[in-house]
Amino acid sequence: MSNSSASQAAPARAQEDFGWTLGVLVRNYQNSSGAVMGGFPHGARGYQVLVAVVGGELPNQLALAQHLGIDRTVMTYLIDDFVTAGLVERQLNPTDRRARIVVATARGGEALAELQRSMAQVEDVVLAALDAGEREVFRTLLRRVACHTPEPGSHDLGACAAVEQMLGGGGN
Repeated sequence: MSNSSASQAAPARAQEDFGWTLGVLVRNYQNSSGAVMGGFPHGARGYQVLVAVVGGELPNQLALAQHLGIDRTVMTYLIDDFVTAGLVERQLNPTDRRARIVVATARGGEALAELQRSMAQVEDVVLAALDAGEREVFRTLLRRVACHTPEPGSHDLGACAAVEQMLGGGGN
Protein backbone atom coordinates (compact mmCIF):
# COMPACT_ATOMS: atom_id res chain seq x y z
CA MET A 1 0.00 0.00 0.00
CA SER A 2 1.44 3.38 -0.96
CA ASN A 3 1.59 6.36 1.37
CA SER A 4 -1.06 8.20 -0.63
CA SER A 5 -3.61 5.39 -0.34
CA ALA A 6 -2.82 4.95 3.36
CA SER A 7 -3.41 8.65 4.00
CA GLN A 8 -6.63 8.59 1.98
CA ALA A 9 -7.95 5.70 4.04
CA ALA A 10 -7.09 7.29 7.39
CA PRO A 11 -10.25 8.26 9.26
CA ALA A 12 -10.78 11.94 10.00
CA ARG A 13 -10.64 13.03 13.61
CA ALA A 14 -13.99 14.10 15.02
CA GLN A 15 -12.91 17.74 15.26
CA GLU A 16 -12.15 17.71 11.52
CA ASP A 17 -15.46 16.14 10.49
CA PHE A 18 -17.91 18.64 8.99
CA GLY A 19 -21.00 16.92 10.40
CA TRP A 20 -19.56 16.74 13.90
CA THR A 21 -18.46 20.39 13.99
CA LEU A 22 -21.72 21.61 12.49
CA GLY A 23 -23.67 19.51 15.00
CA VAL A 24 -21.69 20.93 17.93
CA LEU A 25 -22.24 24.49 16.68
CA VAL A 26 -25.97 23.93 16.25
CA ARG A 27 -26.30 22.30 19.70
CA ASN A 28 -24.39 25.16 21.33
CA TYR A 29 -26.60 27.70 19.58
CA GLN A 30 -29.82 25.85 20.43
CA ASN A 31 -28.86 25.38 24.07
CA SER A 32 -27.83 29.02 24.50
CA SER A 33 -30.75 30.47 22.57
CA GLY A 34 -33.30 28.20 24.25
CA ALA A 35 -32.70 29.92 27.57
CA VAL A 36 -33.17 33.36 25.96
CA MET A 37 -36.32 32.34 24.06
CA GLY A 38 -38.01 31.27 27.29
CA GLY A 39 -41.70 32.03 26.96
CA PHE A 40 -41.55 33.40 23.42
CA PRO A 41 -44.28 31.71 21.33
CA HIS A 42 -42.82 28.64 19.61
CA GLY A 43 -39.26 29.41 20.72
CA ALA A 44 -36.58 29.59 18.04
CA ARG A 45 -39.02 28.73 15.26
CA GLY A 46 -41.30 31.57 16.38
CA TYR A 47 -38.33 33.93 16.53
CA GLN A 48 -37.46 33.12 12.91
CA VAL A 49 -41.07 33.66 11.86
CA LEU A 50 -41.16 37.08 13.53
CA VAL A 51 -37.83 38.07 11.97
CA ALA A 52 -39.26 37.22 8.55
CA VAL A 53 -42.55 39.05 9.20
CA VAL A 54 -40.84 42.19 10.48
CA GLY A 55 -38.50 42.06 7.47
CA GLY A 56 -41.65 42.52 5.39
CA GLU A 57 -40.30 40.84 2.27
CA LEU A 58 -42.60 37.81 2.42
CA PRO A 59 -46.15 38.83 1.68
CA ASN A 60 -48.16 35.92 3.01
CA GLN A 61 -48.20 32.76 5.11
CA LEU A 62 -47.28 30.53 2.18
CA ALA A 63 -44.18 32.59 1.37
CA LEU A 64 -43.20 32.57 5.05
CA ALA A 65 -43.69 28.80 5.27
CA GLN A 66 -41.60 28.13 2.17
CA HIS A 67 -38.83 30.53 3.21
CA LEU A 68 -38.55 28.95 6.66
CA GLY A 69 -39.12 25.36 5.60
CA ILE A 70 -42.26 25.05 7.72
CA ASP A 71 -45.32 23.09 6.59
CA ARG A 72 -47.99 25.58 5.49
CA THR A 73 -50.63 24.14 7.84
CA VAL A 74 -48.20 24.44 10.76
CA MET A 75 -47.51 28.04 9.71
CA THR A 76 -51.24 28.76 10.05
CA TYR A 77 -51.15 27.67 13.70
CA LEU A 78 -47.95 29.65 14.34
CA ILE A 79 -49.47 32.82 12.90
CA ASP A 80 -52.71 32.21 14.84
CA ASP A 81 -50.68 32.07 18.07
CA PHE A 82 -48.78 35.22 17.11
CA VAL A 83 -52.07 37.02 16.42
CA THR A 84 -53.38 35.89 19.83
CA ALA A 85 -50.17 37.16 21.47
CA GLY A 86 -50.58 40.52 19.72
CA LEU A 87 -47.30 40.19 17.80
CA VAL A 88 -48.71 40.14 14.25
CA GLU A 89 -51.98 40.70 12.44
CA ARG A 90 -53.43 39.56 9.16
CA GLN A 91 -54.37 42.45 6.88
CA LEU A 92 -55.97 42.60 3.46
CA ASN A 93 -53.38 42.71 0.72
CA PRO A 94 -53.79 46.10 -1.00
CA THR A 95 -52.86 44.58 -4.37
CA ASP A 96 -55.16 41.54 -4.02
CA ARG A 97 -58.16 42.05 -1.74
CA ARG A 98 -58.82 38.26 -1.71
CA ALA A 99 -55.47 37.62 0.00
CA ARG A 100 -54.13 38.52 3.40
CA ILE A 101 -50.64 39.60 4.36
CA VAL A 102 -48.99 39.05 7.72
CA VAL A 103 -47.78 42.26 9.34
CA ALA A 104 -45.99 42.80 12.64
CA THR A 105 -47.71 44.95 15.24
CA ALA A 106 -45.85 47.60 17.22
CA ARG A 107 -45.73 45.10 20.08
CA GLY A 108 -44.27 42.48 17.71
CA GLY A 109 -41.57 44.90 16.56
CA GLU A 110 -40.66 45.75 20.15
CA ALA A 111 -40.58 42.08 21.17
CA LEU A 112 -38.32 41.27 18.23
CA ALA A 113 -35.93 44.15 19.00
CA GLU A 114 -35.61 42.98 22.60
CA LEU A 115 -35.11 39.37 21.56
CA GLN A 116 -32.52 40.35 18.95
CA ARG A 117 -30.49 42.16 21.61
CA SER A 118 -30.53 39.01 23.71
CA MET A 119 -29.71 36.83 20.70
CA ALA A 120 -26.71 39.03 19.86
CA GLN A 121 -25.34 38.16 23.29
CA VAL A 122 -25.99 34.46 22.62
CA GLU A 123 -24.13 34.72 19.31
CA ASP A 124 -21.21 36.40 21.09
CA VAL A 125 -20.99 33.43 23.45
CA VAL A 126 -21.36 30.80 20.72
CA LEU A 127 -18.81 32.53 18.47
CA ALA A 128 -16.44 33.52 21.27
CA ALA A 129 -13.54 31.68 19.59
CA LEU A 130 -13.64 34.24 16.75
CA ASP A 131 -12.70 37.91 16.80
CA ALA A 132 -15.15 40.51 15.44
CA GLY A 133 -13.76 40.40 11.88
CA GLU A 134 -13.80 36.62 11.80
CA ARG A 135 -17.40 36.61 13.05
CA GLU A 136 -18.48 38.83 10.16
CA VAL A 137 -16.66 36.62 7.64
CA PHE A 138 -18.20 33.51 9.23
CA ARG A 139 -21.72 35.00 9.06
CA THR A 140 -21.19 36.04 5.44
CA LEU A 141 -19.97 32.58 4.42
CA LEU A 142 -22.73 30.86 6.38
CA ARG A 143 -25.37 33.05 4.71
CA ARG A 144 -23.88 32.25 1.28
CA VAL A 145 -23.98 28.50 1.95
CA ALA A 146 -27.50 28.65 3.41
CA CYS A 147 -28.86 30.55 0.41
CA HIS A 148 -27.25 28.35 -2.22
CA THR A 149 -27.57 24.82 -0.88
CA PRO A 150 -30.16 22.75 -2.76
CA GLU A 151 -32.94 21.44 -0.55
CA PRO A 152 -34.91 18.24 -1.11
CA GLY A 153 -38.09 19.02 -3.02
CA SER A 154 -36.99 22.48 -4.15
CA HIS A 155 -35.91 21.33 -7.64
CA ASP A 156 -32.27 22.05 -6.83
CA LEU A 157 -32.91 25.65 -5.76
CA GLY A 158 -31.58 26.92 -2.46
CA ALA A 159 -34.11 28.25 0.06
CA CYS A 160 -33.46 31.87 -0.88
CA ALA A 161 -33.76 31.25 -4.63
CA ALA A 162 -36.88 29.11 -4.20
CA VAL A 163 -38.66 31.93 -2.38
CA GLU A 164 -37.47 34.50 -4.92
CA GLN A 165 -38.77 32.32 -7.78
CA MET A 166 -42.09 31.78 -6.03
CA LEU A 167 -42.46 35.55 -5.59
CA GLY A 168 -41.71 36.11 -9.28
CA GLY A 169 -38.14 37.34 -8.94
CA GLY A 170 -36.56 34.37 -10.74
CA GLY A 171 -33.45 34.25 -8.50
CA ASN A 172 -30.71 31.63 -8.72
